[in-house]
Amino acid sequence: MDRLKKQFDFILEIDKEKQIVRQNYLADGSRKENDSEHAWHMAIMALLLHKYSTDAVDVGRVIAMLLIHDLVEIDAGDTYAYDEEGQSGKQAKEEAAAKRIFGILPEDQAEDFMDLWQEFENGITANARFANALDSLQPMMLNGAAGGKSWVEHGVKLSQILKRNDVTAQAAPELWEFCFKEFVKPNLEAGKIVNE
Repeated sequence: MDRLKKQFDFILEIDKEKQIVRQNYLADGSRKENDSEHAWHMAIMALLLHKYSTDAVDVGRVIAMLLIHDLVEIDAGDTYAYDEEGQSGKQAKEEAAAKRIFGILPEDQAEDFMDLWQEFENGITANARFANALDSLQPMMLNGAAGGKSWVEHGVKLSQILKRNDVTAQAAPELWEFCFKEFVKPNLEAGKIVNE
């Protein structure tokens, strides 16, 4: 029963992820998405798009990474991808958050979740590279669909988008090319992205 209590304590704790508001808008631009919506959206993307990965991936492991990678934001908060100043100290805050949040679980599951989270963060394995690619593509897609709303608000530069998607171009070049053409290029041409 102690194991089950720890598992339900964790499940209740991560309900807080629904309250973490991101900087990206929903596709219709009506409001900003939250972390749990982001995770769900990418999990579906992984199911649909895993064959586009340059390397073979374990789609179940990719989905697991996508579902847990932002749970640390319950404590650490969301840092906008293009907020260079906000990136300072982010790693230490997220590491502490991962230890606390995953530490609610029974020890074996806490270790498994920490391993998954660290694998995603390190981005070295094929699974992590593909998961990171989706983590970059999903907000790009939403920004494109919402008419570049978040890019305009934050004055995002093309160079920032290209840098953030280095891993995307390597892990899933066909997805990158499609998303650049469909979501970035039209917004660049419309002046919604700074051409620098």
